Amino acid sequence: MASYFEEHDCEPGVPEEQYRQNALLELARTLFNGMDIELASADFTDWDHRLPPPAAKRAVQSLPKAIITGAQADKGLKCPVCLLEFEEEQTALEMPCQHLFHSDCILPWLGKTNSCPLCRCELPTDNEEYEAYKKDKARRQQQQHRLEYLHGAMYT
Repeated sequence: MASYFEEHDCEPGVPEEQYRQNALLELARTLFNGMDIELASADFTDWDHRLPPPAAKRAVQSLPKAIITGAQADKGLKCPVCLLEFEEEQTALEMPCQHLFHSDCILPWLGKTNSCPLCRCELPTDNEEYEAYKKDKARRQQQQHRLEYLHGAMYT
């Protein structure tokens, strides 16, 4: 089997880099040559390893609009998505976490996932399965907190 450099008619650089490139080439060859990947065991409903669903349309439509003040504009307040400064009297959408965004920047994001791109504060979704998962996760966290509190109270 030819090495990466023989196939591409080039000279190797650093030995560690050559090893990494050859390893990546071997991985690609293995995948292209029909290595079977077992996807049946993958759990695609595991919300801990998936992007949350889009925000509910009613939640997005009810986001308050904020007018950028002169003080905010003078401080150089920027939209965290496009990094452009807001101008005085410009309208921005305000998330529940008080982060401000251009509507053209945040609306496509909320069409893909339900959280603030900065702090991951979540808006409600229309996905009943995900909402049930969030409630169950909160219940488990509360139970864990109570157990830790009880454990700490026993040894103080």
